[in-house]
Amino acid sequence: MKPFLIFLLSVFGSFCFAQNLSNRVSHNDPATYRELSNVHAGAGKMGFTQLIGRNELGTNFLYLHTGVIQPKSGIGHHFHHSIEEMYVILEGEAEYTINGRTSRIKAPALVPCKLGDSHGIYNASNKPLKWINFAVSNVKAKGDAFDLADDLKDTQLDEVPVFVSARLENEKLQSAKSLYIGQGITFRRIFQAEVFKTNWNHVDHVSIAKRSMSKPRQLSGVEEVYYVIKGSGEVSVNGKSTAIKQDDSFYGLMGETISWKSTDNESLELLVIGITPSKEKDFEITGTPSTPKAMALQMDFVVEKENARKFEEMYHSIYVPAMLVQDGYLSSKLLRLFPEEVARGIEAEPTAFNYQIQISFDTEENRRKWVASAQHQIAWPAASSLAKEFKWRGYDVMGDDDQR
Repeated sequence: MKPFLIFLLSVFGSFCFAQNLSNRVSHNDPATYRELSNVHAGAGKMGFTQLIGRNELGTNFLYLHTGVIQPKSGIGHHFHHSIEEMYVILEGEAEYTINGRTSRIKAPALVPCKLGDSHGIYNASNKPLKWINFAVSNVKAKGDAFDLADDLKDTQLDEVPVFVSARLENEKLQSAKSLYIGQGITFRRIFQAEVFKTNWNHVDHVSIAKRSMSKPRQLSGVEEVYYVIKGSGEVSVNGKSTAIKQDDSFYGLMGETISWKSTDNESLELLVIGITPSKEKDFEITGTPSTPKAMALQMDFVVEKENARKFEEMYHSIYVPAMLVQDGYLSSKLLRLFPEEVARGIEAEPTAFNYQIQISFDTEENRRKWVASAQHQIAWPAASSLAKEFKWRGYDVMGDDDQR
């Protein structure tokens, strides 16, 4: 690509990013609500809208819903089998039901509706209830529900909740020493990843003091969804900023650098939801490892057409079985070069080497033991005899992402 074209694309991309950043901001405006009745077979009516949907983020974040639950109204008792929610009440008092047990909780409060747990909410008061709901799915963009035909109007209350719950309490906020850094920044991690079964990573309560700002923080291995509980200010993403105020929602994508600024005479208060691509893997970048995780050897071969099938069969029938019995063997791959028309389509570098075998051992010492083994004396001649030319090079493995 020509340098001038690259320059134009970078300028245009930056301009579009600045223009589109404000499009991420969704304001919780009751004037936009549509009226719903008998939600999950619940009582009465509620106003409802979606602030953030299933396609905005790359992770399995499903939605941020919001609404006002009218007096003597609610969301009926129901199950989800593929999604996990968190009901948040910002104003009012609600009767939360989890797995058939009900307790009355005052706002501002948060209750996770964990995967497979039945749940619902009822406003027994004479005042409207301000409600938001975050959801993460097991499968990208997939949701489900199974209603229990229980409107929760006549439930027996437990004085003390027997399910997970928390409140947004400013007195519990503490100085943020590593996550949200900056003068006048306080925070509390309300829920850790282990509270949830899906890929929720954290639920944080963050406060930026009036006329203060946080230092830029890169979203490493995580995406975040934000709801402004109080105040107004600016959010910056990769150096571009947009205004944000109370009852706005916003989101940050993986790899982006986020910072916050309070522009009002009161603190800017945020509810922060973190979602990871996988609960089983730690994607957090904490720095380059001091020692290699393993080693890898890449062997390139020129194999003529008449030997191609034999070479592939040799890998499966001889080379892999010979390595499987070696100490420290981790994995291997056989790669075949793209056909010429495909290679041209991706502007690939021309090469005569049309096959590659990649092998990985836990240490170089164990790989050398493999080279000295009797099995190698059989496997290597079987491979090299089918090649017109070959070469190799070794690497220290400083990171991997094995999805098996």
